Amino acid sequence: MRELVLDLLLEQNVALSLSEIEDKFDQADRSTLYRTLKTFEENKVIHSVDDGSGMIKYAVCKDTCSCNPSELHAHFHCVKCKKTYCLTDVPVPEVNLPHGFSIDYVNLVVKGVCVNCRK
Repeated sequence: MRELVLDLLLEQNVALSLSEIEDKFDQADRSTLYRTLKTFEENKVIHSVDDGSGMIKYAVCKDTCSCNPSELHAHFHCVKCKKTYCLTDVPVPEVNLPHGFSIDYVNLVVKGVCVNCRK
């Protein structure tokens, strides 16, 4: 199951929600898929994206990624087709917090219309 989920995420080249992944597998158990995604996320094979759609989506990490705040990248969410793309060449700007604050999560989502929907 793990290899199939990873292959699907690599093949799609967009971030997918648990529901979208579940739709691709006829016989898959939702809780098994969720545990697989969480295991991949904990091992930094994939990362989660909150694109504002109400569903957390998952995308494959680069080979060199260790998911540190300095390595985070922006995401693009198409308002027409609802697909979310990793913008791996667009780093999330460094955030200088006041003394005593710490960063747990940074999320930069750009919304607009993707090239496929503009045609």
